[in-house]
Amino acid sequence: MNLRADGFSSELLLIGDLLAGGVLLWRARKVAWLTLSQAQLTGWLGASTLLAVLWQLQTGIQPGLNFHLLGASALTLICGRDKALVGMAAVVLANCAAGQADWLAAGWNWLLGPCVGIVMADRILQLSQTRLPPNYFAYFFTNGFFGAAVSFIAAALCLLGFHALAGSYAPSYLLDEALPYYLLFSWSEAFTSGLIIAVLVIYRPQWVESFDDRRYLSK
Repeated sequence: MNLRADGFSSELLLIGDLLAGGVLLWRARKVAWLTLSQAQLTGWLGASTLLAVLWQLQTGIQPGLNFHLLGASALTLICGRDKALVGMAAVVLANCAAGQADWLAAGWNWLLGPCVGIVMADRILQLSQTRLPPNYFAYFFTNGFFGAAVSFIAAALCLLGFHALAGSYAPSYLLDEALPYYLLFSWSEAFTSGLIIAVLVIYRPQWVESFDDRRYLSK
């Protein structure tokens, strides 16, 4: 899910970098960094580092149309929306440093992929907390599995839509050749995210900010 700079104008890429920088600065200032506990820092830094490694395991069918685990939903559940946005920005930059993506396209890569996935995962979490019973299995399946798949698909649709609007690939090609792969890969995203959250909730629940023992295990 890494855009390449080839095929896009420098003006469009610059707009993406400026927009991403503004959004990132806005959300980063919402985090009380100096008051974070050791558990919160450990969960955030550990999950972000793991995702930076997992992003290196990728394949693709065309430049800018590659596949790798996104991890936006899992990181959102672990550390919350705003810290997840900052962590994913570091992951995108690490991916560029490793030569897997172009620096000029880093802004759009963050906005169309992780940013969309994180916002979607956070929204699903809010809905599950207000509409579903406070049950461990409701939390686990709705957010760990379903939320991960939906956030991945949402990010994939934004990426494909960007390609279509920019004219880098024909819409018919994106729908027929690329979209089916992304839909299939969403199952891998759901399974991996669900497994990570399940293991952390069992062995290190203090690292998962969205999980509250008193809410989900009190009954």
